[in-house]
Amino acid sequence: MESNTGGLGLLETKTYPDFIYLYFHPMAQFPVSNSTLSAPHLAQFVGQQYLLDKAACRIIKAGVNDTYKITTASEQFVLRVYSCNWRSKTGISEELRLIKHLADSGISVSQPLPDKDGKLVQELDAPEGLRYAVLFSYAKGEKRHNYSAELHHEAGVLMAQMHNATENYGLDRVHYTASSLFTDPFELIKTFLPGGEEMDFMKKAEQYLLHEFSKFKTAELRYGAVHMDIWFDNMNIDSHDKITLFDFDFCGNGWLCLDVAYYTLQFVERDENECKQKTESFLQGYGSVTSLSAEERRLLPTLGLAMYFFYLGVQCSRFDNWSNVFLNETYLKRYVTAVVKRFADINGIKV
Repeated sequence: MESNTGGLGLLETKTYPDFIYLYFHPMAQFPVSNSTLSAPHLAQFVGQQYLLDKAACRIIKAGVNDTYKITTASEQFVLRVYSCNWRSKTGISEELRLIKHLADSGISVSQPLPDKDGKLVQELDAPEGLRYAVLFSYAKGEKRHNYSAELHHEAGVLMAQMHNATENYGLDRVHYTASSLFTDPFELIKTFLPGGEEMDFMKKAEQYLLHEFSKFKTAELRYGAVHMDIWFDNMNIDSHDKITLFDFDFCGNGWLCLDVAYYTLQFVERDENECKQKTESFLQGYGSVTSLSAEERRLLPTLGLAMYFFYLGVQCSRFDNWSNVFLNETYLKRYVTAVVKRFADINGIKV
C-alpha cells in the first residue's frame, strides 16, 4: 500500500489483483464552496451583538446572499449574510452609505442597524471563509406579486424621488457599462448554454447591443447611484399601500434609466395589454416627479435587453449558490425563448 499525505487528508492506494482502489481519509475539515449558516446559532449571535432579548431566527431566502428573519417578542428584523467573496467590506459599506443617504432624503428604505459597539457590518468565520452580515430594519407590509396599475404609479413616484436624491451621487462600487452589463456576463452564459438557436439569438442580441450602445447620446442621460434591482420582490407594501424598498446589493454607478428599464421587465410574462397598461402607469408616476428625457425613454427597451444578460450572468457566476437544479441548459433555453426573445418581440427589437 502506498500513501500520499497532503494538507487536507491522506490519500491511500491499495493494489488488488484486478484493480487499483483509491480512497480518501479526511484528516481535517473538508473545503466548502457555499454553506448555509445555522439559524439557531445566528439567533444567539445577533441577540448578543445587538442586545436583543430572546431572539429567534429562521432562513427565509437562500441565493447569492442568504436572508434570515430575526424576531423578538416585540420586533422583527432582517439579517443578510453575504456570500463568501461576493462583496468586499468597502462595497458593503458603500451600499449602506447609499441607504442612509436615501433615508435622510425621506425615501422609505429598510435601514442597516448598528450593534452594541456601533458596527454595521459583522464578520462571520464560515467554513468556506469570511462572510459579512448586516442587520436591517424590517420593511413593513408584504411582497405583492401582482398589484394594480395605481400601485405601479406609486412605485414610479418613489423611484423618481429616489433618483432625485441619487443623481450625481457617486459610490466606490461598480460602474455599469457595456462590459459589466452584457459582454462580460455573456462570457459566463456561454459556459452553460451550448450552441443552438438560443445561443444564436444571444450572439445576435449582443451585437445589437454593442451597436446601439455606441450610439447613445450620453449627455442626455442622467447619471448617479442606481439600485439595479427594483421590482416586486424587493418592495414591501403595507395596508396603506406605502412602499418600502430594500436589497441594494447590486447598487452602483450608472444611468438612472437603468432602474426604470429593469422595473418594466417584470411585466413581460403577463398579457400584452396588461403589460402596456402597467408600464405606462409606472412611467406616468415617474414623470409626475421628474422627467425622463426623450433619449432615456427611447433607450428603455435596449437597456432592458442588456439587463437580461446581466442577471443571467449573475446566476452563472454564483452557480454554487443555486446548483444545476435551478441553472442548467434546459432552464436557459426556456428562459431565452419564453422571456428574452418575447421581450425583444414586444418591443420591436430586431436582432
